[in-house]
Amino acid sequence: MSQTQALWTIPNLDSGQAFLDYKLPTLFERLRQIDVEYSKVRFASSMAAEDLVLIDAIAHSKSAISVFTLNTLRLHAESVEMIETIRKHYDIEIEQFLPAEAAIQAYVSQYGENGFYDSVEAKEQCCRIRKIVPLAQALQGCQAWVTGQRNGQVVTRADLAFKELDRERGIEKFNPLFDWTESDVWSYIKVRSVPIHPLHLKGYPSIGCEPCTRPIRQGENIRAGRWWWLQEQKKECGLHQK
Repeated sequence: MSQTQALWTIPNLDSGQAFLDYKLPTLFERLRQIDVEYSKVRFASSMAAEDLVLIDAIAHSKSAISVFTLNTLRLHAESVEMIETIRKHYDIEIEQFLPAEAAIQAYVSQYGENGFYDSVEAKEQCCRIRKIVPLAQALQGCQAWVTGQRNGQVVTRADLAFKELDRERGIEKFNPLFDWTESDVWSYIKVRSVPIHPLHLKGYPSIGCEPCTRPIRQGENIRAGRWWWLQEQKKECGLHQK
């Protein structure tokens, strides 16, 4: 990869009301379907572009889906600030779920603070402590949960559907943007003036923990900056394991 190659930038799109007329009814109908079928549903948001589309749609469709985020304690400062920005912008509650301090200390003692760079095992254990266990806590008592996944993001999500069974947690899982393209996401954000995560303006199309996420170059896969030292098939944290 050339060091002089430009960083990824938000697509410069020329979409208007016609886009919303085409996409919004289907998205709102998907959210309505979830509301009708399930009484307690939560949306796991990282405050990245796809998730902000869903927060905007949930807020404007008056959906009963509640929003939470996993604060791993290794997030970028911009991500922590974005939680408050979205809370104020939409006047909604965003509950934060954090990892257990004792589990973090045990991990550091065994692997070191940044041991996830050294082995897949250490990386998976870090994700389990900081994301998977807090997710289980967040979804206690839920009948279903919602994600911002799309099937065009990475090879491990190529067969993604709108509805799937989360066998790990024994509940339904919904991906309302499963068939959206990157252009669809940014068209929605532009047309509806959705707040943008500051890291998207710095070459980050996908946002995760600070030590495991970096900006990418133009032409790279949009998830190339996530766990960049691993093979493509290993680039999931465990939240969305099949």
